[in-house]
Amino acid sequence: MLKKVFLIVLCLLFLFSAGCKKTPESLSVEMGDEPSAPIVAPPPEPERAVNQLTGESNLTPGAETKRPVAVTVNNISVAQPVQTGLNKADIVYETEVEGGITRLVAVFQDISSVEKIGTVRSARYPFIDLAMGHNAIYVHHGQDNYHAGAHLKDVDHFVVSENNAGVRIKNGLSTEHTLYAYGDSVWKYIVNSGFKTENSKKGNWLNFADEENPVMFENKANSVSVSFSASYTTKMQYDAASQKYIRIFNGTERKDYYTKDSLYFKNVFVLGTTIRAYPGCTDGKGHKQVLLDSGSGYYFVNGTYTPIKWSKGSASSPLKFTKADGSELTVNPGNSWVCIADSSRSKPNIQ
Repeated sequence: MLKKVFLIVLCLLFLFSAGCKKTPESLSVEMGDEPSAPIVAPPPEPERAVNQLTGESNLTPGAETKRPVAVTVNNISVAQPVQTGLNKADIVYETEVEGGITRLVAVFQDISSVEKIGTVRSARYPFIDLAMGHNAIYVHHGQDNYHAGAHLKDVDHFVVSENNAGVRIKNGLSTEHTLYAYGDSVWKYIVNSGFKTENSKKGNWLNFADEENPVMFENKANSVSVSFSASYTTKMQYDAASQKYIRIFNGTERKDYYTKDSLYFKNVFVLGTTIRAYPGCTDGKGHKQVLLDSGSGYYFVNGTYTPIKWSKGSASSPLKFTKADGSELTVNPGNSWVCIADSSRSKPNIQ
């Protein structure tokens, strides 16, 4: 009997121990996404100041308060292939100087940011007025003493040469076509020479549109050509990809001598005026008088154009533009090429 009870107890203990025995648990791990790399914020965009000559926010802060600098640039046909720095200019003015040839004055809000400009040539009377209109310091190499010489006293200017901010660089042409100016050296010379460097003219040169709302006109213009003379025709060809105009001279696209970049300009102005020999001029060089009082013209942008009126007034006044009906003209932000041509013999060819 006892044996039977013992066996029963033993069985119960076995069953109890088997029921209480824990089976090994498998480790359950929820697999989620792989741990992501820490998010690094992109570096902040550098601060930019508004360029009053272009309406663009493209200047290093502080550069917007500088006085602009205007440089006379050689544009005789043989020297055009060695031009440099024009694609960095905020405004380029082109007009006839003598013998049917044209010359340029390039205006820079921050010339210290431009490596080289050139080739640099002598001063002409209308370029002094154009520089004064921007309160710019005028840079040139020599001058037309008969007409421009006395007028130079009315503007802050200096003659660039190898002794200051200039350098003669061999380019296959004669010496008079080899002088270049270093932008940074030009500004350092201006500062060290005691010129007033802060611009007293405040506000944008033109009434610039918001970049998000570009200006367009009904009249289409794939190109505009201005014949200053029988041998000097400047053409601005619209490039839809860049939404800018490319400069072409007598059928040849002009590119920067050093960078080989095309010369792109957002805005093109063609201004009609009177260009004539100086009354009573006996210097025998045929220098031209360019009247800068007022007239009519055209504004080209984004492959379109509209007729305009322009005026300047005093030498120190900037050019002002209105629509043909006299209402305010709004201009797209960007650099500008301004052709000033004789209205009686240089009608623009618009296509």
